[in-house]
This record gives sequence, C-alpha cells and structure tokens, in this order.
Amino acid sequence: MATKPAETNSIQGYQLCKRYEHAIQLLGKRWTGLILDTLMAGPRRFCEMTAAVEGLSDRVLSDRLRELEDEGIIERVVYPQIPVRVEYRLTEKGYDLKPVVDDIHEWAEKWIPLPGTLSGYAAENAGS
Repeated sequence: MATKPAETNSIQGYQLCKRYEHAIQLLGKRWTGLILDTLMAGPRRFCEMTAAVEGLSDRVLSDRLRELEDEGIIERVVYPQIPVRVEYRLTEKGYDLKPVVDDIHEWAEKWIPLPGTLSGYAAENAGS
C-alpha cells in the first residue's frame, strides 16, 4: 500500500511564511476586518459595534473580540461605575494595522463596484 507524502506548504522552493499564514487566518475571519475598521475611529462599546456592523451577531462579535484580545490587538477596558461600562479599543499592535486597513479601503474604492453599479471595466466595455 502506497503512503501519501507528508503535506507541506512548499511548492518548488517556496515556503509559506507561518507568521503570514497566522495573520491571514486571524484577520481573514468573517467580520474581523469590519470590527477593526470600526475600532480605528476610537474606542467602542459592544452595542455600538453591533449597530455599526450590519448583520454581526452578538455571539460572533463576542468570539472575535476575545480572539483579538488574546492576540493583543485590542483591549477590553472596564470602567467601575454603576452600571459597569465596558469599551474595546485597539492596542498599539492593533493601530499598526491602520495602514493595512487604509490600503484595503483604497483598493476597494478602485476595484470593488457598489451593489447595483457596473465595475469600471464592465462600464467601459458596456457599449462594445
């Protein structure tokens, strides 16, 4: 019986960077980018984030916030008052993602059409 060769992330000398892979797996999760974009404007309370990101459930937001906190990208700040107020804000590590988020905004402006509109390429070639 033949055995399957060991799985590797290498193709003809190319080795996938483990740090990059981890970053993409973390940041590429659904809703994570939108949560980070919301926090780029400043600290937010849980309910402010669910209101800002349409379709984001409380459970998923809670999971993503915990993951981002575990990675040191955001921090949870509890204000000891009655009632207790909790805010989430980016850490220095989180704010270091700002150029990445800004670049994604620029790329989207250039290449992603708004729903119900033609893309730039499609609009240019519509009369052909």
